[in-house]
Amino acid sequence: MADVLSTRNQTGQAGYDAAEGHGAEERHGATDSAIPLSAGREEMALTEADVPAAETLATQAQGEVVEPGRALALADFAPPSVGAGERLVRLAYRLGIPGSALSGHFGKPAKLRLLATVQSPLSGSKMAGIALRAGHFLIHGVKAPITQVDFAGVARMAPPLERAVHSFAWLADLEACGPREQGAPVAERVISAWLGANDKIPARPGKGPAWTIGNAGARTLNCLVHAPLILSSGDSALRARIFASIEQTARWLDKNVGRAEDLQGEVAGWCGIVAAGLLLPDGKPRRLFGEAGLIKALGELVGDDGGVLSRSPLAQMEVIALLVKLRACYQAVRRDPPQALEAIMGLLVPPLIALTHGDGSLGSWQGAWALDAAEVAALVAASGVRTRPLRDVRQWGYQRVVAGKAILQFDAAPPPLAKHTRSGCASTLAFELSHGGQRIVVNCGGAACAGGLIPVRLEQGLRATAAHSTLVLDDANSTAVLINGKLGSGVSEVEIDRRTIPGERQGGATRLEASHNGYASRHGLIHRRILILRDDGSELRGEDMLVPRGNKGKNGKVGFAIRFHLGPGVEVGLSDDGQGAGLALPDGSYWQFRAGNEGQVSIEESIWADGQGRPQPIQQLVISGMVSRGGGNFAWLLKKMG
Repeated sequence: MADVLSTRNQTGQAGYDAAEGHGAEERHGATDSAIPLSAGREEMALTEADVPAAETLATQAQGEVVEPGRALALADFAPPSVGAGERLVRLAYRLGIPGSALSGHFGKPAKLRLLATVQSPLSGSKMAGIALRAGHFLIHGVKAPITQVDFAGVARMAPPLERAVHSFAWLADLEACGPREQGAPVAERVISAWLGANDKIPARPGKGPAWTIGNAGARTLNCLVHAPLILSSGDSALRARIFASIEQTARWLDKNVGRAEDLQGEVAGWCGIVAAGLLLPDGKPRRLFGEAGLIKALGELVGDDGGVLSRSPLAQMEVIALLVKLRACYQAVRRDPPQALEAIMGLLVPPLIALTHGDGSLGSWQGAWALDAAEVAALVAASGVRTRPLRDVRQWGYQRVVAGKAILQFDAAPPPLAKHTRSGCASTLAFELSHGGQRIVVNCGGAACAGGLIPVRLEQGLRATAAHSTLVLDDANSTAVLINGKLGSGVSEVEIDRRTIPGERQGGATRLEASHNGYASRHGLIHRRILILRDDGSELRGEDMLVPRGNKGKNGKVGFAIRFHLGPGVEVGLSDDGQGAGLALPDGSYWQFRAGNEGQVSIEESIWADGQGRPQPIQQLVISGMVSRGGGNFAWLLKKMG
């Protein structure tokens, strides 16, 4: 018998133990009656016999040990090694002694100037830059006139617009849309309006969106990276105001970075501090102070396998982008970054690309949307990390199976802790499936971009269990979805088992089995899901089981729904018996879906956030019905035809 890796995730922590596998042959049924998508279509068909029985899926276990796709890299999260003198400087700066004094300039502080010009490593959105030149911020398809933006933050803006405006992320868009001399006047006009509305810096963070640690840190970094765009004016008074604002914000960050709204915001704050230490005069003490704080914060934000603790691919990209820009600041002054930063970058990239589909775009997890392949590829290229995706990101919680042209992504971990997440989703045991460049089963995604074309009122619904391709019990979330992007009680423990099933005539398969306890306290039931993807990518077999917690089941019944949100452009039609459906994909391929006798298959409307964070209408297949509180099994099959 081969050993099989089994992981138990409890409140985000992972451990490993071994379990013996038990052999069983994989079973395939005959095909008789057609399930037409439309009249006149002649296709191979699936019947009830093709849907695996509970005993079959539960006992298919013989296989070889599945090793992680990549050994965990070891990163040194300790502060950079420095001499005794520099350690003393770092301590003194942390205690509040000015950098000019620690740099040996006991007289008048050095004149504010930029020590080097940074070559921007990441390109912004050309379309958003053109909109800015035309007088609008363009965020996820929505135009906001510059003249109507409240830069003081008294009147709250939609969260995506708020972040873009106050982090100065729009500078990269202006840089991307044309020559600097065309973008500079627009940048000066916007930054003048912003400075006029934010002339007084609050004593502590939280006094308006401009003064969160995350926005202030990103703003400082973006100003320094794109300095030529905002400092090329002939107006010496404006240049002096901009320089003064950068230095004052850096000093404010020095004092307040420990009061960040979350760990991701703290990392952005430290990046701004280090960038200012590199590019402004008398900055060595600030740089030493910032490097130590940044590496410590990254050590608390990033898990052992490189995934950020919010479990969001969007947050993963934001952290990588911050470090890419910061590394460009080091390059501008001809200084090597600390080795720990390079090691952390090497950890961050593989989990990110593990959540890409065949077309290179991202899966829709933890508030993220299906970010375009070009954006993901540009970020990975700028990182300089050449690697393969992890297939078994256990602590981050995602499983990736590549089989032929098919890619399966599976959420096999509890949701992130409330303190780590900004757009947390109750998505445990949801999956996405793509084949080639076509998405077949998706999650809705887009909670983090609500406030663009996706209305803010939909944000909480997009984070719900029903917005993901998994089982929902009694129309309730497996983990409570709270306001402000946070999550409450629910799933605290997930067990995951991954194996390969050898095959002879019909090829092998990869088998994933996972369970969660999100419905245990309310309904006394554990949700267990088995997914088996054939090695040629042509067939996905699944079973959702509700298992009583403890020895005795409760009386009565409860409603269930197993949702399969279908990819954009997929045309779907129900079978005559109501137990299956035919799926016609945009690439011309045809898939069939079959369910067992338990529950009825129906088609409902749904929504999906595309690569630009814009809502697209899609459809979903739903297996629904009533199940005994003593438990139940629901098998289903998705197969590519002919």
